[in-house]
Amino acid sequence: MPTENLDKRLPLIQEADLDGKVVLVRFDHNVVKKGAIKDPYRIDKTLGTLYYIVDRGGRPVLMTHIGRPKDKKTGKITCNPHDSVEPIVEYLRRKLHTDFYVPQCEMDRELGIAGLCDDVHNAIEDLKRRKIGGIYLPNTRWFRGEEGEGFFRDNFAVQLSDLADVYVNDAFGSWQPHVSTYDITKFIPSYAGFLMQQEIENLNNVMAPERPFLAVIAGSKYDTKIGPLYAIYEKADHLILGGVLYNGYLCARYGISIKGIADEDVEAARELVGIDSGKNKILELPYIVESDTMDGRIDGRYRTISVNDFERGKQYGYILDIDPQSFIDGKVEEVILGAQTIFVNAVMGYTPYFTEGSRALDETIDKNKTALKMYGGGDTLQEFKNLCPGLYLSILDNTKYYFFTGGGTVLTAIEKGSPYGLKPIRALMENKERLGKTIS
Repeated sequence: MPTENLDKRLPLIQEADLDGKVVLVRFDHNVVKKGAIKDPYRIDKTLGTLYYIVDRGGRPVLMTHIGRPKDKKTGKITCNPHDSVEPIVEYLRRKLHTDFYVPQCEMDRELGIAGLCDDVHNAIEDLKRRKIGGIYLPNTRWFRGEEGEGFFRDNFAVQLSDLADVYVNDAFGSWQPHVSTYDITKFIPSYAGFLMQQEIENLNNVMAPERPFLAVIAGSKYDTKIGPLYAIYEKADHLILGGVLYNGYLCARYGISIKGIADEDVEAARELVGIDSGKNKILELPYIVESDTMDGRIDGRYRTISVNDFERGKQYGYILDIDPQSFIDGKVEEVILGAQTIFVNAVMGYTPYFTEGSRALDETIDKNKTALKMYGGGDTLQEFKNLCPGLYLSILDNTKYYFFTGGGTVLTAIEKGSPYGLKPIRALMENKERLGKTIS
């Protein structure tokens, strides 16, 4: 892949000597829900890196996190079989026609796995002798040290580094500085995989977009999006909001209350309304869907209303979707069709009942044949595939579309002003710098 737009300080897998080496590679295969793979897209996007490792003589040890098994308040780690890597391993076995061994380590009901067990080291010996095609470690977040501090964190980092000769990070969606994405780089030569490189390359198109630049952002709470939201507001020429972000904005802008919208979300939105005063970057979607209940799309209990009919001080029901006619409104359609760069990290409605707004958004964006259209990962991509399967299949090889594997990572990078501000990526660069000094 072309690398001319990547920072030269970033160590690339192409630069690594992999022949005969045990290669510990961190993926973001966080695609298991209730014991089954919801969508293999993130796995498939990493196969190029895996092929390359094996082709260059490397012996791969794979790892990923799945879900959030650690209770942040109590520190308890629940090793639920529904969060196991087994469905991923079974998928890889079928896809690649090779065997991946999953070591069995003793689990504590409240503390998870204390550290790497003898079964892991025995498997490494089988890997070196080519008795198995690869090893897939248990869910990294089952290990006490992965998100911990102190002895268990330090010990887990050393244990991982002792397994391998080389480390590769191909987990763009895992931007948090945990042991398997960050600490490990302090000990062994570390490189960026092909997916990581591709995501950074495409992030540059968001960081320095061709204009006009339209961003579409949604979220369930302001406190998780406010930093990235302000950053992308400054960068964008136009901004469309969805979900609670839009509902909070409507409350603050029109002096109304909407059922289910917390006071703190309205207060956060009020600051955004103030910032937008005079700049008028926020593009209002004029027709919204009000519902009496969140229990479903029940006939007679939901209706389309217009923001132009809002009455200050009035209480409205749940606003659960954007009516498709919003996207054929003159100003909205004009902005979407006139954009040269479009970034979408949004589900517009309350799924699974209210989906018409998301479908209309995606179909309207597709009418713009000249813009570069980039979608964040996770729910945004899943909703696109569910609602517009024909469109999705038709644009898979379209160079005007790009689907990130980690929408949250994109927003975090935007907030930091550069993908190289993400700690796991910076750690790779610092590893290369240290190795360079050692060699010289």
